[in-house]
Amino acid sequence: MATTQSAPDAYSQLLAQCREISLLSGTSALLAWDQETLMPKGAGERRAEQLALLASLVHERATAPRLAELLAKSRDDVARDGDPDGERAAVLRELQRDFDRATRLPASLVTELARTESQAQQAWAEARQRSDFAGFRPWLERMVALQQQKADCLAIAGATRWDALADLYEPGMRAADLRRLFGPLRTRLVALRERLADGERPDDTFQRTRIDAERQRGFVREVVAAMGFDFDRGRLDTSAHPFCTSIAGDVRLTTRFHDDNVLDALGSTMHEGGHGLYEQGLPREPFGSPLGEAVSLGIHESQSRLWENHVGRSAAFWQWCWPVAQRHLGAACDGQSAQSVHALSNLVAPSLIRVEADEATYDLHVMVRFELEQGLIGGDLPVAELPQRWNALYRDHLGVEVPDDRRGCLQDVHWSCGLFGYFPTYTLGNLYAAQFAAAADQALGGLAPLLAKGEFAPLREWLRENVHRHGRRYLPAELCQRATGAALSSEPFLAYLERKLFDVYGVA
Repeated sequence: MATTQSAPDAYSQLLAQCREISLLSGTSALLAWDQETLMPKGAGERRAEQLALLASLVHERATAPRLAELLAKSRDDVARDGDPDGERAAVLRELQRDFDRATRLPASLVTELARTESQAQQAWAEARQRSDFAGFRPWLERMVALQQQKADCLAIAGATRWDALADLYEPGMRAADLRRLFGPLRTRLVALRERLADGERPDDTFQRTRIDAERQRGFVREVVAAMGFDFDRGRLDTSAHPFCTSIAGDVRLTTRFHDDNVLDALGSTMHEGGHGLYEQGLPREPFGSPLGEAVSLGIHESQSRLWENHVGRSAAFWQWCWPVAQRHLGAACDGQSAQSVHALSNLVAPSLIRVEADEATYDLHVMVRFELEQGLIGGDLPVAELPQRWNALYRDHLGVEVPDDRRGCLQDVHWSCGLFGYFPTYTLGNLYAAQFAAAADQALGGLAPLLAKGEFAPLREWLRENVHRHGRRYLPAELCQRATGAALSSEPFLAYLERKLFDVYGVA
């Protein structure tokens, strides 16, 4: 006897549409990863066309009238079910947010942004290598103009252009709120740096020791594997600027190596590994649902900064890690110890490069970019004046002189690929990380004994239970409250930093 199957309900059809969009987006992410790691230089023009076409296809599907119909029907079904706080309601809330944003952007702008981002990233890489801001300037001017158009399309009532862009990365983030947060934070960080100047500076010999890149690669790979990164569902490669990207569940990490800075490679790899653990800890099914996506860049950054700093710069971690380092790095470790390298990993010295900055000065780098971005997007800072303004802010915020554009305004990839409104999520990540680490420490009866034995699973699983598994079910502020029992504050971060650095530097 033949049986009939009823048609999938609206919600199931909606998720099927989202799955296809995610598959296309993952294909685009794979091409972007290849562009940064393996693509031959001569393939750039066609790659830009490929990425532009994929962006157009994703936008077409993400704004389709059929998607709007399925959203409306699914909302009606949820309303009848009487579960406004349930899982389906959260999915529909986030999908509606995505749909509303996408439909505000013209397809032509989305396509042009994707094409320009691809070309500008290649131009940036070449200009950075030559320290040639003049060569990159036309691309940055074009990118700023496109981002201004994007911000105008995404306009939020009572908010600035910059706010409209920042909301893409951290829902609800506003420049005015960040200025209120950054002012006191900067004051405390500068005071901390000045206080440490009277302490005992860690020896930096190990940091200047030349070590073969392949030895470093084996070392950092073992560490990130010990953290729990699943290499059956991911890779570790090299790129000019370390990053992590997820390709439909296939998580790609990159790092970089210097002959004389192994701690940079370790920190970069642990940082991107933290991002990777978040991606691998998100729910895998249903694929394409917001519940399988990170809630915000600030929360994402909290995962990377927690592993890089609260773990990787702790004395307990180095008890476990030092024998691993000796096994891989050999004679380069002679004359050093777990204690000396732990102290060195917490060296505070104002520097030029954000990704190599210590914890006490890192957020000052972010504040420079935050100020510059507002000027660029707001139209108050002409692109031509960026190097001069950048150099002045580095003198003011960090007390350092910028010798060239490569170590100045060309050091970050973000603006070349259109990530305006993104940088403050790094500082928000530091603040979230401190609260998550403190909550995990209390819940697990102390992290230090676990880290000293290389037992990273309890921390990883606490993060999966309290952060990763929720995806976008809760907005960042609510997720923080649920995981830590408190609203986001800078106090846990400052208390952690002062306690650790006062001990390393021997100041009371």
